[in-house]
Amino acid sequence: MHMLNLSELVLWYLAFLAAIVAHEAAHAWAALKLGDPTARDGGQVTLDPFPHIRREPVGTLVVPIVSFLLGGWMIGWASTPYDRAWALRFPRRAALMALAGPSANLLMVLAAALLIRLGLAFEVFAAPTSIGFASLVAAPHGGVWEGLAMLLSIFFSLNLLLLLFNLLPVPPLDGSAIVLLLLSQRLALSYRKLLESPAASMLGLLLAWKFIGAIFRPLMLLAINLLYPGVGYH
Repeated sequence: MHMLNLSELVLWYLAFLAAIVAHEAAHAWAALKLGDPTARDGGQVTLDPFPHIRREPVGTLVVPIVSFLLGGWMIGWASTPYDRAWALRFPRRAALMALAGPSANLLMVLAAALLIRLGLAFEVFAAPTSIGFASLVAAPHGGVWEGLAMLLSIFFSLNLLLLLFNLLPVPPLDGSAIVLLLLSQRLALSYRKLLESPAASMLGLLLAWKFIGAIFRPLMLLAINLLYPGVGYH
């Protein structure tokens, strides 16, 4: 069991909650703009975390905290309601709705990178001697900057992980919807029905869990070296 560090737990949870709420709110907002008000009617078109927590209290509260206590990192989930009849009728719109979530995580990665680069420019941050999921940024002056450095490190890493994981092209992940943008209406309808199959979703999650590590590590390293050009982390 991971030794409890309350301040570290709080930083992890703030980053986790911001990442997952932005992801689900983006789904909900895109669905509304594309003609499905289901998530809006459920109160999900918001960055307020409480409607998302109320919808999925286990995935947004219990599992993240338990996973941190057991392993020192957080895993969890949230969800956005949508009209399945609308998704079947407009598969391309449903695909755009699905891709809105990872797009939000990409924006969060870029925002974290910008804040890190600003911190480097003002010399409150520095490139660390060694890197880790929660230690991408060093804070030479300590104090509050040390907490901000850890928060930004987790926020950058977690959003990148959510981005890459959800873009894997297997159901029920968002990336499986990319194919819908390339298919005819008839084929898209058949494919959409396949995506909603419980067996396909179970197989997809098993494949995603097996391969995400091999995909995430090199792309994370690439992102860090882009963040610190010339340092040459490996």
